[in-house]
Amino acid sequence: MLVFPNAKINLGLQVTEKLPNGYHAINTCFYPVPITDALEFIEAKKTAFASSGIDIPGSEKQNLVLKAYQLLKKDYQLPNVSIHLLKQIPIGAGLGGGSADAAFMLTALNEYFQLFLDVSILEDYAAQLGSDCPFFIENKPALATGTGTELTPFELSLKGHWLVLVNPGIHISTQAAYAGVSPKESATNLEELLQSMDFDRWKNELINDFEASIFPQTPKLAEIKTQLYTLGANYAAMSGSGSTMFGIFKHEPQLKADFFDNLYVKKVLL
Repeated sequence: MLVFPNAKINLGLQVTEKLPNGYHAINTCFYPVPITDALEFIEAKKTAFASSGIDIPGSEKQNLVLKAYQLLKKDYQLPNVSIHLLKQIPIGAGLGGGSADAAFMLTALNEYFQLFLDVSILEDYAAQLGSDCPFFIENKPALATGTGTELTPFELSLKGHWLVLVNPGIHISTQAAYAGVSPKESATNLEELLQSMDFDRWKNELINDFEASIFPQTPKLAEIKTQLYTLGANYAAMSGSGSTMFGIFKHEPQLKADFFDNLYVKKVLL
């Protein structure tokens, strides 16, 4: 079975509270975008995992795709499978690629082996794999609160707009990113702000809290954001805890090759 796990961007990201367990509560909107990996599995005599494309750090045994399979196999009589992942979404980039791979593995196994698990059960399994994973089960725009696993479907469409993703290949530790943020309740009503579709307001009020602490440490990200606005972006921001910057454009932008040399750049119509 072949599926194409897609990335997401964060529209606004408010870090609202540090929880007793050491994690942080957030308020954000996850929005799916058409940048994808390719994930395939077939029944086999022995379970195996392999990948190509972007090099994935760490042991193959620790890959979330394999963990997703093992999680379901623990509760259901699944046969052995041979898995191959073509990795194209940048890793550790705030785009949720690894989480998407794991969630798509759960939904693909559910469909292929006719487990008949409903969305809520699949989301419970996904939450055991990572805080971004449950979003990719339904894979539709959603407001996310708590640690990112409490999802509320949200009617929002950027269809017809152009999206530019720029990743400079800078690694930002999620732990370090949260360490630089002082949690606080936001004065901005995220839901109302997003529903306004007022890009002038978004530019001034739709904030990713990580930018304030990460930009001084990694000025290249601030430069990319400035460049996206120079090119005519109606809104630009960092996704998640970085290091991918994105711009939303009403009209197709013409990217200047000299600035974007040696950077990962993707331009897609939403």
